[in-house]
Amino acid sequence: MGRTKAKRLARAAKYAPAPPEPDHDAPPISALLEKAQTLIVQCDYALAHKFTARILERDPTNTEAQEMLGVILVEIGELDSAKQTFLSIASGPNPPPSAHLYLAQLSDDDPRQALQHYQAAIDILITQLKGKVKAQADTAENAEDEVRENIVRAYVGSVEIWMDPAYDLCFEEDADVNCERLLEQALQISPGNSEALQSLANVRLSQQRPDDARKCLEESWISWKDLDIDDLRVPPIPTRLSLVRLFLELELYSPALLVLQGILSTDDQEVEAWYLEGWCCFLMAEKAKETGEKIDDLAWEELASDARSHLEKCQRLHVQEEHPDVPLLDHARELIKQLEALGIHYVPEDEDDGDGWEDVGSEGEDDDVDMS
Repeated sequence: MGRTKAKRLARAAKYAPAPPEPDHDAPPISALLEKAQTLIVQCDYALAHKFTARILERDPTNTEAQEMLGVILVEIGELDSAKQTFLSIASGPNPPPSAHLYLAQLSDDDPRQALQHYQAAIDILITQLKGKVKAQADTAENAEDEVRENIVRAYVGSVEIWMDPAYDLCFEEDADVNCERLLEQALQISPGNSEALQSLANVRLSQQRPDDARKCLEESWISWKDLDIDDLRVPPIPTRLSLVRLFLELELYSPALLVLQGILSTDDQEVEAWYLEGWCCFLMAEKAKETGEKIDDLAWEELASDARSHLEKCQRLHVQEEHPDVPLLDHARELIKQLEALGIHYVPEDEDDGDGWEDVGSEGEDDDVDMS
């Protein structure tokens, strides 16, 4: 029986198909990675997925392709699959810090787990900074600055979790202490970092210290406000939008408008920017109406009209793009109702001289309508 079984195995081996010959005409993996990255930038996620699949068929342990796959899954809304992909990367040898950074953002149901992933990313990045492990971008001139920026963003992300009212962490006694400690470490890594200072300003506001918050914001903004809008040192748009919200909370309207102008010059379809510009002009109009004085040489009616125009633009873009922030749209529409009650009516630009509004009640009419 033993020889018979051996003969069967021998025959199976004899007639088994030979392994496929390597395809010498296949493009190198480096070219496939470059193409996949280009497709991701172009938001062609379906085709990018095919390229990453081809890479992983040839090299299942290719970390760069695995990470691209995770990014693609995030972009197409397959968050559970994306999380599993990044967990697989993070549990492997020498995981990149980006895997933990993505996992931190995908762990919104478990804030402590998110904090652990941020700390894991920070530990890896600090090791890279000390030169014990070569950073992936060490051929670039700004490699060290890039690593420092990523460390700061991980610290800031941790602070945001501690301060988020959606989690119980913000009610813990040591929440303030932890935020202070994290931002102190961030500023040690990158002194004067604008994002860290902006986050510190937010902490100061939560501590009812508006003067200290104002100083932090001014120090943060002055570090990049005179740079060209395309300069890499200018914070990304989401960070600048957060800065605008802090400016508005401190009634710093002029710098808020300047930051918004920079954002809209880069992307004039940014819904939140139009909303914040309308909200800013509304608040300025409210203040001008209460004091009876102009602001930036503009009467309250002019400011209210600007607010109406910006909010209408926000509303149109929100609907067209099916923007997910429903509370933002609800607030914009509420502000539009209040402006309508003040006699500030919107006229589409192709139906008037181009200013997009008309004021039917500005001559001697100063009805006391609540603008708050």
